[in-house]
Amino acid sequence: MSERDVTPGRMFKALSPKAIVLIIIVIVIISIGFSSIFIVDQKEEAVVLLLGKYNRIEGPGLNFKLPFGIEKNYNIPTQMVLKQEFGFRVEQPGVTTIFSGQDFPEESIMLTGDLNIVDVEWIIQYRIADPYKWLFKVEDQAKTIRDISQSTINQLVGDRAILDVIGAERANVESYGQDKMNELFTRYDLGIRVTTVKLQNIVPPAGPVQNAFEDVNKAIQDRSRLINEGKEAYNAAIPRARGEAEKMVQEAEGYAVQRTNKAEGDVARFIMVLGEYNNNPKVTRTRLYYEMYEDVFKGAEGTDLIDKNLQNFIPFKPLSGQPQGGVQ
Repeated sequence: MSERDVTPGRMFKALSPKAIVLIIIVIVIISIGFSSIFIVDQKEEAVVLLLGKYNRIEGPGLNFKLPFGIEKNYNIPTQMVLKQEFGFRVEQPGVTTIFSGQDFPEESIMLTGDLNIVDVEWIIQYRIADPYKWLFKVEDQAKTIRDISQSTINQLVGDRAILDVIGAERANVESYGQDKMNELFTRYDLGIRVTTVKLQNIVPPAGPVQNAFEDVNKAIQDRSRLINEGKEAYNAAIPRARGEAEKMVQEAEGYAVQRTNKAEGDVARFIMVLGEYNNNPKVTRTRLYYEMYEDVFKGAEGTDLIDKNLQNFIPFKPLSGQPQGGVQ
């Protein structure tokens, strides 16, 4: 078997000058291709520098730049919501969030307006609105964001009593904090826009003070529960009472109409009888006499009517067998 020398020097010596030039050209073309193409994600914008100076901003997609470092690109996540945490850290977000066991009292311990100490944990969410300002106007963006956010929340908490911070003023602290931070970030040309300030947990420092406040909160919750139960009972009783009252009023009105109609009917009957009486008093009187007896004894059975001297039976005997209207 014959042997062949394959050392690099021998291999390059075996190449012709044209082949070497062709290889160099291919390498240069590949280098130019790789160094002049860059991809920007859908959630990003790219800031392009020309010889270290700001040149332009490119949008998402496949973009081109001058090769060999003449132009450089920095992809900035302008469409992503970024977050900073204060007083706590999240180690693993998800359905079941895992928090860090480490405390950060230098961030969360604050003095309230009524000289109480409170432990406030919060987050801010923001988006990069101007990638140029984000890159070039502030040297340490993360530290600037944290310093401004801490000073803002400290100021707002320091202007309020501890019970207000825990309770009624919580939403105002979040709203005013967002406005104040955006104002300061705009003044410092940081290029971001805060979208959310959320107070996560507000409690007094651990110890007897925290236990006392927990008792107060429990009492407040019990008071709210009792008020709600009272309102529920009120809402259940008042409509029922109103319905019963309305029913009684309607029954009374119906009874009044019935009595009025009956009275009017009696009056009309009396007037008609009076007219008949004026025409023939004796007949009418006798008829009214018999009708009175029928009304008195209409519910009686086996009753015999006699005269007061017990001399004779009254002509209609027994009463139940006589036709209505009496007999003359």
